[in-house]
Amino acid sequence: MVTLGGRSSRRRLLGEINVTPLVDVMLVLLIIFMVTVPLMEPEIDVQLPRGNTPKVSMDKHLVITVSRDERIYLNKRRLTLSELDLALRAFGKTDQPVYLRADERVPYGTVATIMVKVKAAGISKLGVVTEPGLGR
Repeated sequence: MVTLGGRSSRRRLLGEINVTPLVDVMLVLLIIFMVTVPLMEPEIDVQLPRGNTPKVSMDKHLVITVSRDERIYLNKRRLTLSELDLALRAFGKTDQPVYLRADERVPYGTVATIMVKVKAAGISKLGVVTEPGLGR
């Protein structure tokens, strides 16, 4: 006990932390992350060749993408060439179009191999996606 001028003062230390502001901030951050994470879908970096083709909506279609380093993706899911073959055969014969997006620096042999696999799976419509604009 400390006496100051004849008075005894006893100070209590505050041993509790008010967590209400912390919880409020954490809930706001949680809501922000829950809203933004689905919007941050990773995009596969592909530089498409240019061509005089109209822009086509590829939503709800099967899209095969070949990146510059010859990685193969089926609707943004990475696959090997043999896995792609199995996935296309599982897709089955259909008149629904399948789109092929290949980087312009990918060797023609890789693109041709994928086109043969699509045809062998019984898919009759294959579209090759290009960037709108004049060709080189």
